Order: sequence, then structure tokens, then C-alpha cells
Amino acid sequence: MRALLRALLAVVGVLALIVVGAVVYITTFFDPNDLKPRLVEAVRDQSGLELNLDGPLSWSFYPRLGFSVEQAEAWLPEQSHDDSAFAAFDRAEVSVAFAPLLSGEVAVEGLTLDGMRLNLERNAEGRGNWEVLLDRMERGGDQAEEALAPASAGPGLNQNPDSLPVALDIASVQVRDSRVHYQDAQRDLDLTLSNLSLDGSNVNPDAAFPLQMAFDLDSKAPELTSEVKFKSRVSLGLRDGRYELSNVTLETSTQWPALSEQAQGVNLQVGHLLAETQAQHYRLDDAKLDTRLHHPAVKSKPLGLSLGFDGEADLDAQTAQLRDIALSGDDNLDLTGTLSFTELLEAPKYTGQLKLAPLPLRDWLKRFDALPETGDDKALSELAMTSPVHGDLQRINFSNLSLLLDGETLTGELGAGFDGQWLSFDLQGERLDLDTYLPPAEKDGEEADKNEDTASVVEALGVSSAYAAAESAGLLPAEWLSNLTLDGKLDVNTVILKGMTLQDVALRLTGDDGRQRLESLAAKLYEGTLDAQGGLDLRQSPLRLAMTQSLSDVQIAPLYKDINDAESPLRGRLNLESDVTSQTNQLESLKRHLNGTASLRIDDGAMLDVNVSRQLCTAAAVLDGNQSDREWSDDTPFDTLSASLDITDGVARNDDLEVRIPGIEMTGAGSFNIPTERFDYDLKARFIDTADENACRVTSRLQQVRLPVRCEGQLGGEPGEWCRFDREAFQDTLGELAEDKAKREAGEKLDEELEEQLDSDTARKIDETLGEGSAKELGDKLRGLLK
Repeated sequence: MRALLRALLAVVGVLALIVVGAVVYITTFFDPNDLKPRLVEAVRDQSGLELNLDGPLSWSFYPRLGFSVEQAEAWLPEQSHDDSAFAAFDRAEVSVAFAPLLSGEVAVEGLTLDGMRLNLERNAEGRGNWEVLLDRMERGGDQAEEALAPASAGPGLNQNPDSLPVALDIASVQVRDSRVHYQDAQRDLDLTLSNLSLDGSNVNPDAAFPLQMAFDLDSKAPELTSEVKFKSRVSLGLRDGRYELSNVTLETSTQWPALSEQAQGVNLQVGHLLAETQAQHYRLDDAKLDTRLHHPAVKSKPLGLSLGFDGEADLDAQTAQLRDIALSGDDNLDLTGTLSFTELLEAPKYTGQLKLAPLPLRDWLKRFDALPETGDDKALSELAMTSPVHGDLQRINFSNLSLLLDGETLTGELGAGFDGQWLSFDLQGERLDLDTYLPPAEKDGEEADKNEDTASVVEALGVSSAYAAAESAGLLPAEWLSNLTLDGKLDVNTVILKGMTLQDVALRLTGDDGRQRLESLAAKLYEGTLDAQGGLDLRQSPLRLAMTQSLSDVQIAPLYKDINDAESPLRGRLNLESDVTSQTNQLESLKRHLNGTASLRIDDGAMLDVNVSRQLCTAAAVLDGNQSDREWSDDTPFDTLSASLDITDGVARNDDLEVRIPGIEMTGAGSFNIPTERFDYDLKARFIDTADENACRVTSRLQQVRLPVRCEGQLGGEPGEWCRFDREAFQDTLGELAEDKAKREAGEKLDEELEEQLDSDTARKIDETLGEGSAKELGDKLRGLLK
């Protein structure tokens, strides 16, 4: 046993002596810098790169055998050396474990790369400068290893490299302080990865190993900077092109000045990622994307979103699927669904299903400072939807949509362009209360008074044009509408608008090329019907609105009460035809710029809380020397009220107003100021002979007299104060009546005297003196003097 032990020790001693001798020989007689020409030539032959080695090549020994290169640069074929090098590094080192060499194996313990610099460029045609390098390497052979063997290396150094099997299990891979610059002329990108570091341990193509990477990203277009950190376990299936990553973590903190001064946080976690490059198949499992986004529109706090999904893509078939999509976030955001993609690499299209759980929309609008003023504080409280979806990179379509808004449901189809320039819908619903979402109305005539006072001041100061230019923001989003292609249909059983209740509403909208059209609006309201057409011409500035509408047999009293929340001054069935335009985009001036024509007729109506018949009939009785003891109602019923209107700058004028009251006919002319709702009319009332029992009885002489009535006021005022007799005009009428009576009585007396004086003898003498017929002509002229 002792002899055996001595023999073993002797063998070890001899081996140690051989190794020490080899190290002394290499370090004494062999200079690694002699390899420089061979390295340059090998790199040129293998890749076409022109290598320049400014720094020294050196060996390192025990406890590991290492080789390092410093200050290396490489240029692409045909690239000028005056340009920045395609690739460069400050120092590269590879180390091999010493002990395995004794057993004939090469075990790489470490690979270190410091100060790497890589310049990648893609031209306007989409070709990258690195592609020429890949092409040369594919065509190259395996002569690099042979070229590296020095002719004077001594015995054993020219042996076949396969005789020393390399165990590719690198204990440590490190990249430090490196930089990659990428410029893409085709996509206008300029990206720089700086402070790039990479750490891997136990790197093995046959087993998973941990990998970490970090870098700073700097982009010029768009302008942003980002800190990026990556961590995962990686499995490299180099032979079959199968790469797997597990427990992937990607963290980013991005400064994007165009979006916000604060950093945007985006983190990605993936449970398992499979990339089969040869089969062009990729799969993501248990992926989750978390964000904390800052934006000027988000006033209170950053927007937190979390997106979970599983994904799979087959690039050969150009298909992909996103499964188990779950988007959640602040304020109870909960969106789920699935999506499938086709034509992925050419013109991607998608189909799927999305479902939005009830969302407090009001809270989200507050977050973005976009909550409009609404008539109901509870409006926009809840939004939910579910629908199949399909579309492409330009549009999204919701087919068979079910949309729930504040308890009311709309169903149908909805499509929109991501650029906001295309909108299509065909929706049906049971009930829609638009007043809930519109700003609250002014009360008690406040708006009319304000408009009247403002218009008066502006006109008095002579600054109408300046005021028009300084009015409030546009009523309609003119810029968006001018570029919008629109095709819309809406059918709702009941719509509430400005207090009005419309039933069986059918709306049709179209638009393109700077024009939006109301093809039709049909509805039933208050026992009558509404039909309207209109349009917006946004090619003009300011935009031009046009509207044609027809109201038939609409009951005025309930309509007025619902609109104004007050009792109507009129009742009856309204028939209205109008054709109007307005060229403005401000709510305050919409009515002031109204122009066009209209005609109206009210049948079977009454003026409430005022009785014109009583006033006129009482005055007639006084004229006839009588007294009226008749019982009168509080209202003025009429058979028909009609008028045709010419509207100029918001003021409607007409001279053919006619009101037919039982036994009385009223005609007149005047104006109605639409913005202020004030009116001023001069009317003439005349008694007519009728069999109506409600008519008062007057003499035939009084039926020929037109009695003046003055009506002025505001629709929101007291009807009892609207109309009164025009006393001055009435006194003139009485004077004319008295004068007519005196003349008539004097004429009758003159006739009697003329008959006495102009007897037959006298008349004959006058005719003989003045000519035939002179007596009769003289009598007529005398009578005419008193008429």
C-alpha cells in the first residue's frame, strides 16, 4: 500500500512539474500579441469585418487560464474608417477552468465584455447594416479555428480542436458599461441604449440559467428616456431554436416630457414565455402588465392599470390569440374578453368578445377633469357593456352591442375609427332622458333677460362685431365634425329633451366631406307629430346650420308646461312649418343669427287667463248705449290663429296675423324677438255677424268699426297683462265714429231742406239757366260737403 501511495504521489508530482514547465515556457517564449495578424485575418475571412486591435492581448493563469483583448474596433465591409466603428469594446476576457484541462476538457468559467459599443442602422428601404455581416457569416466556412493555430506553437498545439471537447457551461457572463445606438430611417427612430449591463451565471444551452439585464434608453423621436431592468430564467435551445423564459420581470421608469414631467411606470411579469423560432411559434402564459401613468389630464393621482392575459402567435400562419384578457384599475375598472388576430404581418384584423363590468363613469370623468355640467348629479353614474368585436388597426366595431347607461339599455351596432374620423351606429332603446345629461336650464326667464340685456348693451355700444368674436367656446366641435364620416341610426321608444316627451323617435344621420346631415328626425309628441331635416356646413366659417321642420296637431298646453315647467298661456293644436338657418357656433348667438321663414296655425285654441271678447263686447255695449251683464269665462277661445313669419337676425316679423274669435275677427302685424321671447303687436278687432252663441250682439254700424288692440310682453310674463285696448287709437276711432254720425244726421236734414227748396219749378229754372241736370248735380255736391 505504501508503495502504491508513493507511486501515485510520484505521478502527481511529475504532472505538476509538466504543468509548471508549460506555464513557464508559454509566458517566457510565447507572446500572445503574435496572434493579432491571425485574429484580424480570421475575422475578415469569417465575417468581412475589418478588425483593428490597438490594445494588448494577454494571458492569465492559475487558478484559471484566461485570454483578454483590449481596445478593439471593427468596421463593416466597404465602411470608411473615418466613420464610427460598427462594433468596438474596451476590454474582452475569456477564462477557462484549469483543473478540467487535466482531464482533457475545456470548461469556460467566465466571459467578460467591458465598454462595448455597437452602432446599428436601418436605411429608408428597411435594410439593416448588420445584414451584410450575417450574410457573410452564413457563407463562411469553419477555417477560423485553423487560422488561429500558430505555426511555431510547438508539439500538440496543432491538434484537431475536437480532441479537446468544450463543455459550454459558462459560470459567469458579464457585460459592463456598454452602449448600443440604433437609427431607423424608415420609421424615423433614433434610440440609444447606454449603461448596458448583462449578468448570467451557469450559462448552459441544455439547462435553464438566470439572466439579468439593465440599461438606460434614450429616444430622440419621440423624445423620452427610460430606465429598464430585465430578469428571468432562460433556457437556450440552440439546436432546435426553442427558447424558454420563466419568471420574467421587466421594469421600466420612463420620462416622457410630451406626456408629463413625472416618470411613467410600466412593469411586465410573465410566468412562462416560449419562442420556437424555427416553427415561428410563440406563447405567453400568465402575463401581467402593470402601469402607473401620469398625464396632465389626470389631475389627482397617477392612473393605475393592470392587464392580465395569455397569448399565442403563429407567424407562419399569421395568427395570434389573446386569451383571458383582464384589464383592471382604479375606480372599479373591470374589462374582460378574448381576441383573435389574422393577417398579422400584413393587414392585422381581429375578432373577439369584450365585457365591461358596471363602471362609475362619473368618477372616471372627474379624474380626467372632463365631467360635464349635467342636469342631474347622478347622471353618468354607471356604464356597462358586452359585445362581440371585430376590426383592424384603423377601426373597431361592436356588433350585437348591449350598452347599459344609468339603468337604460341601448342595443345594436357601433363602430368607430381610432383616429376619431369615422363613426357608425345603429342603436335601439326603450328610453333615453337627454335632459339628465344636458346642462341645467336657466330659470324664470333668466336666459331671455340676460340675452336681451346683453344684446341691448352691445348694440348701444356699437361693438357687435367685437362681441361676436369674443363669445364663448364653440357649441359644436367644428374641427372634429369637419373631418368626420358619419352614418348613424337611432330608434328609441321614449326620449326626454328639454322637458318634452317624444315617442317613437327615429333619427337618421350622415356626413362626410365637411358636411353633416340630419336626414330625418321623426317622432310623435303631444298627440301630434314631428318631422325634421337639417344639416351643418362646416366648410364655411363660422359654420352654417340649416333646419326644416314640420309640427302637426301638437297640443300646445302640455308641450309648453313640460318645456317651461309653468302653465301655458295658450291651448290648442299647433301646426308649424319652418325653414331656418343660422351661421354661428356659439349657443348665445344661435338664436340671434336665425334667418328664414315660418308659418303657423293654431286650431281649436284659447288664450288663457285673459278674455279679449269680454273687453271688446263691453266696449261695444257702451258704444251702443247699453250695459253688458253677461257672465264671461277667464279665457279667450278662438277657432283659428294663423300667421306667416319672416325671420331676420332672430326677429320674426309678420303682417298677416289673424285670430278668429267667436263673433270677432282680429288681424294685425308685429314682431317676436326669438332670443328674448318678447313680442309687440298692433291688432284690429272687428265684430262679425255669426250664429255662434258665444258671440256678442252688436249693431250693423258697429260691425264696420275696427277696434285697436295692443299686445306686448314676454312669453314668460303674465298673460293677463299682454293685451289692452289702445286708448289713443280707440279715442280716434270714437271721434271718427261721432263725426260720421254728425255728418250723417246733417246730411239727412239737408236732404229734407233741399227737397223743400229744390221743387220741380226751382229745379227746372236752374236747369234752364245752368244747363240740363245742373239742379241734381248741385244737390249732390251740397250733400257731399257733410260726408
